[in-house]
Amino acid sequence: MTGIVYKSTGSWYWVKTSNNAVYKCKIKGKFRIKGIKSTNPIAVGDQVEIQLETLGDEEIGVIKKIMDRENYIVRKSVNLSKQTHIIAANVDLVFLLVTINNPTTFPVFIDRFLVSTRAYRIETVLLFNKIDSYAIEDRAEVLYLKDIYEAIGYTCLEISATKNINIDKVKELMTGKTSMFVGHSGVGKSTLINTIEPGLDLKTKETSDQHKQGQHTTTFAEMFDLHFDAKIIDTPGIKGFGVVDMDKEELGDYFPEFFALKQDCKFNNCIHINEPQCAVKDALENEEISWSRYKSYLQILEGEEENYRTDIWE
Repeated sequence: MTGIVYKSTGSWYWVKTSNNAVYKCKIKGKFRIKGIKSTNPIAVGDQVEIQLETLGDEEIGVIKKIMDRENYIVRKSVNLSKQTHIIAANVDLVFLLVTINNPTTFPVFIDRFLVSTRAYRIETVLLFNKIDSYAIEDRAEVLYLKDIYEAIGYTCLEISATKNINIDKVKELMTGKTSMFVGHSGVGKSTLINTIEPGLDLKTKETSDQHKQGQHTTTFAEMFDLHFDAKIIDTPGIKGFGVVDMDKEELGDYFPEFFALKQDCKFNNCIHINEPQCAVKDALENEEISWSRYKSYLQILEGEEENYRTDIWE
């Protein structure tokens, strides 16, 4: 019997089969998937093969096999830097929620996330949430960021989950797909999902006034079926986003504006730092590409962690 993992708490998995039955499942033995050293061998979105067993008075499933993944979103584990954590698998579309303040989403976080989704060939849309609450200077920041990311091919939408602004456009993008909402705690993921599908009634909290930080409401990833032919994966708020297993020579390929100029560099293996006749550096000096993107690139290239405080996020 096969099904899709809809919910994971780390030790138990809820699997929905093709006949819409849901079984609480566990793993027997160890799963090693293509050498991935992960804290969670099975993720929400995985297609699995299960076998039913009786445990006392309860019928449970035992996961016997994980089907090949089309893709997955992975990041460094928070506490175990040498291991990774798979956020979700088999995702068609990711929505990255961005807020200018309350809490702040920094460009380096956006860029790290976009590098990972591009590496795994997952379409990503940027949602600038809470636009109804911004003062003029914050609104200008939204427009500035939109200009940067739209120029390199990303779809950007200004939305308000509380005021139902442009939610119809989000739903249109989601139709027929398995989508995932990602962002810091407090950016409004659960509120947005509740606006799209009020019957789910996911728990939400106000953002802390003391530190302007998000208060964590989702404690594990979970998939939901929506009423308009769509699936959504809600995820816990992410503190930072560590990029996993990426060679220096290939990193620039996941910055689309760098990749477009690569053929004009003097050296085929140019990493756009000190090499002569580098098209990327020339474009940077001519303000044809964004300095904030280039700074993010250098930080990832040098293996640095995000250079702002991440300990304020839940």
